[in-house]
Amino acid sequence: MAVKRIIPCLDLQGGQVVKGVKFVDLKKAGDPIELAIAYEQAGADELALLDIQGKQEARRELLELIKAIKARIKIPLIFGGGVRSVADIKAVLQAGADKVSINSAAIANPLLINEASRCFGSEKIIVAIDAKKTGEDLWRVYIKGGTEDTGLDVVEWAKRVAELGAGEILLTSIDRDGTKLGYDLELTRGVRNAGGVPVIASGGAGELQHLLDGVTLGQADGVLAASIFHFGIVEIKEAKAFFRQRGIAVK
Repeated sequence: MAVKRIIPCLDLQGGQVVKGVKFVDLKKAGDPIELAIAYEQAGADELALLDIQGKQEARRELLELIKAIKARIKIPLIFGGGVRSVADIKAVLQAGADKVSINSAAIANPLLINEASRCFGSEKIIVAIDAKKTGEDLWRVYIKGGTEDTGLDVVEWAKRVAELGAGEILLTSIDRDGTKLGYDLELTRGVRNAGGVPVIASGGAGELQHLLDGVTLGQADGVLAASIFHFGIVEIKEAKAFFRQRGIAVK
């Protein structure tokens, strides 16, 4: 059985970690360096650092933050937000990130996925997909913090990014984000089966059972969460013990 990953997420705004509901009503959740160290000590398999503003003028500060975090932790670091080119990806990797997540830029220029995977290896390239349900078994890809409908079908887009060389998909249900109602398992399972590449489920975790459902019923390879870890609802070691007791392989 494949080893499943538990991934805390640090959403960044103005250098601070924030958390909201359905991408709005953001509240401060702590210092990113302190949280990164705490999560490694708690047993996180990877750490996601996502700049939700994606402003180019803040790029230098973010690269310095990546360096500062990687100087203190050894677990893999995913960075996403405002990454628009091969040059941006190179800068983020050189700063110390292990994987780079691209979202809007991949939609604007799908060949960026192919070029990036050829330059750096597909294992370093994640395509993030933010999804909203629009009908029975239908989800659309949204960008700009969930405010703009791209017109793309999520499952079809997942197939395409996999074909273009994405090594992994970070799939967020906007409808579930911050609600603590559980992941959209139908969505996650559909994308995992369609793309054929590893999927990280995101959006909606509120309890231990939701994490387990994400990797079993949702068939995700990793589960990403923020609120339940930031605010002490679930401990990572507790989650791993919960998985092991039910026969799910974790590190």
